[in-house]
Amino acid sequence: MKICLITRDKKRFLPLLLEADEQESMIDRYLSRGDLFVAFDDKDNPRAVAVVTKEDEGVHELKNLAVDASCRRQGLGRLMVRFLLERFRGGGVMLVGTGESPATLGFYRACGFAFSHVEKDFFVKNYDHPIVEDGKVLRDMIYLRQELPV
Repeated sequence: MKICLITRDKKRFLPLLLEADEQESMIDRYLSRGDLFVAFDDKDNPRAVAVVTKEDEGVHELKNLAVDASCRRQGLGRLMVRFLLERFRGGGVMLVGTGESPATLGFYRACGFAFSHVEKDFFVKNYDHPIVEDGKVLRDMIYLRQELPV
């Protein structure tokens, strides 16, 4: 796998981005101001995407992380997280916001993230339809954080 920073025509990766954030208008809020990274296989097929935004000095947020369905549960998500933590090294923190899905929260905890805070009713206020993950309707955004390496 090779991971590349994409600076042009970011929307060509929309199908994969929609795997992690199912409303295009929400993706539009951060894609243009964020750094898009794409992991390509040896045939140049995109297999994972991640978008990171700078929210403040020393504060980066992982807004989107998606792995192609054919490549899930093979360590590619963890590889992407490790790559991002190294890429944004220099101190500060990396935040990630997600729904109250045990599987997703477990993934980020296994990657070294810890609870930060909750944004009440985020999904209700920001999406035009109910967001359901693992059979549960999401309401609150759970934020996790990890210190970036110096």
